[in-house]
Amino acid sequence: MKILDYFEEVILFITFLTITLITFANILSRNFFKFSFSFTEEITINLLVLLTFVGTALGVRRYAHLGFTLVYDIAGKLGKKVILLISSIMSAGLFAILLYYGYEMVAFQMKISQTTPALGMPQWILSLALPLGALLCLIRTVQVTFEELKQVNNIEDIKDEANDVINTVETEGVKGEVKI
Repeated sequence: MKILDYFEEVILFITFLTITLITFANILSRNFFKFSFSFTEEITINLLVLLTFVGTALGVRRYAHLGFTLVYDIAGKLGKKVILLISSIMSAGLFAILLYYGYEMVAFQMKISQTTPALGMPQWILSLALPLGALLCLIRTVQVTFEELKQVNNIEDIKDEANDVINTVETEGVKGEVKI
């Protein structure tokens, strides 16, 4: 997965740098030369789609998305697994749908040879951002689901061991006095 981590970070860096440079050049050109590059909006919008999806995948990998965990926190081991599986299946379903329809869109654009308005380049090249980003999100969702399931098992095992120690101390008593 380290290769995928590197791939995501490189895509994000190059995409963000490109958006910044193109937009800055267009601002300078518009203000100083009274000339605007018509293609910059086309490229920027499509790169923002790529940036959004790859950034979402990175957020899933780093557990950076907001969540409401009150019910999850008070649930037992089985409850946590059920909540985790339901949310993961829903997320994976969303990304699978986006992947499917993104693929369909790219295939259709290739079939009709659709080109972009300003640059005249094949539209499907820019539209690959949707299925590529959805695929990355799907992979990361599956990865994080397995990691969280392992974590739930480990945390509950640690809690069980701690409870066993506490019960042993309570039943057998503690010899000597412990000062804290």
